[in-house]
Amino acid sequence: MKKIYFNEAVEIYDDSLNMQEVYSKAKELVPWRKGPFKINDLFIDSEWRSNIKFDLLKEHFKDLLKDKIVADIGCNNGYYMFKMLEYGAKKIIGFDPSEHCYKQFCFLNSLINSDIVFERLGVENLINYKHRFDVIFCLGVLYHRSDPINTLKQLKQSLNPSGVLFLDTIYVESDEEIALCPKNSYAKMSNVYFLPSIKALQNWCERAKFKNFTILSKKSTDTDEQRKTEWINSHSLEDFLSKDGQKTIEGYESPKRIYVKLEI
Repeated sequence: MKKIYFNEAVEIYDDSLNMQEVYSKAKELVPWRKGPFKINDLFIDSEWRSNIKFDLLKEHFKDLLKDKIVADIGCNNGYYMFKMLEYGAKKIIGFDPSEHCYKQFCFLNSLINSDIVFERLGVENLINYKHRFDVIFCLGVLYHRSDPINTLKQLKQSLNPSGVLFLDTIYVESDEEIALCPKNSYAKMSNVYFLPSIKALQNWCERAKFKNFTILSKKSTDTDEQRKTEWINSHSLEDFLSKDGQKTIEGYESPKRIYVKLEI
């Protein structure tokens, strides 16, 4: 008998599973960035404790998803989408071009058997997709885009009338309308282009014609949320910060995230 629970971990219990095979497959799919997951007694302790971000946002979206078409942009292995299953969405579609993330999703969904759709596409493919969306989640993506205003425009154009976008990004502390443009990398990430102040982020969103820029939360990223575990094969946040944790190893502000809700 199979049972699925959505607690801090997405928990799968199934007496029919061959756990040696499950363990071997899960280990083949290292690194596990998002999670955690539990399969019978096997706990996949992912690098990110993604339940922290999910719990921060869920009070703001839990009543919005029922019978709606929902997109998760940069969905990784589907952790957030699996957690959304209990809120009654009509359709949940994830977008991520990563083959590794797709393989992790397929492994997990072979155990869960959900109707979630995973598209190996990026945010730039949204406007030509067959659906428009009632709710879009774009979490931890914007700073990886070299043209953030155009990305926001693409997200807006992909929403149905009265649609809602939940967005988070790393930001910098400033009362000015500015953005940090790291020279080579930020916290060892070479694909970070612009980190805005909150005023700059609001300007970007207004230029993309979003309305009702609502700040939901601000939070520093710390080693309680992102850390090295046996389920990744590389360094993690502690290796990318100064000894006191106040700066990145490049000398920039340590990462802080802002979570916003945008409407059209």
